[in-house]
Amino acid sequence: MEGFSRYAVYWTPEPGPLAEFGAAWLGWDPVAAEPVPHPPIGGLPRDIALITQAPRKYGLHGTLKSPFRLADGVDVVDLHAAMVALCPYLEPVTLAGLTISRIGGFLALVPRAEDGAVSDLAAQVVRALDGFRAPLTEAEIARRRPERLTPRQRGYLADWGYPYVFDDFRFHLTLTGELPEAELDAVEAVLDRVLEPVLAGPVRIGSLCLFAEATDGRFRMLERLPLVHS
Repeated sequence: MEGFSRYAVYWTPEPGPLAEFGAAWLGWDPVAAEPVPHPPIGGLPRDIALITQAPRKYGLHGTLKSPFRLADGVDVVDLHAAMVALCPYLEPVTLAGLTISRIGGFLALVPRAEDGAVSDLAAQVVRALDGFRAPLTEAEIARRRPERLTPRQRGYLADWGYPYVFDDFRFHLTLTGELPEAELDAVEAVLDRVLEPVLAGPVRIGSLCLFAEATDGRFRMLERLPLVHS
């Protein structure tokens, strides 16, 4: 599990219709670590490869702890061991379902109803594993555009390496890059139709997924670790 530049703790769907859709829609399967042909979907305002270019490198996922470089003195074996030790203390979360929503200028899947349990899960993961994170460089801070963040988010960025944690956390699975308003309308209409049968039931978050960024810039899942009651 060596040779990666950054690591992250995500949740990615178990094998099934949602995972299959996500791999094809984004063009990247992070579990198999291989490209996937995009599906032939009509009605989109531009090529699907352009619509999904920004999120493709990550694969379909919900962030629990955002990507980070490892701190000096630790390696991925230590991180993995800490995740294994943490999982027995975490409760699985069952969401009533997912729905398409706009977050800023992009589209994502979000819980149909607010669910504090998934926010609590993410907060526990952030706190428990933050000791493995190297401090942000000035360049990494600048990429987060701190001038656009709220004072609380700037504090989170400084203290936890990511501005959208705790009170500013919102569980989501990104589907597109940023798009103009008119294109968001068109893509959302298409996705509503395509995803209707896929999003019909509840969604269970019963695992932590260790992801890593390889030299090609794409993330792949190294291991899925089930939570204690899974």
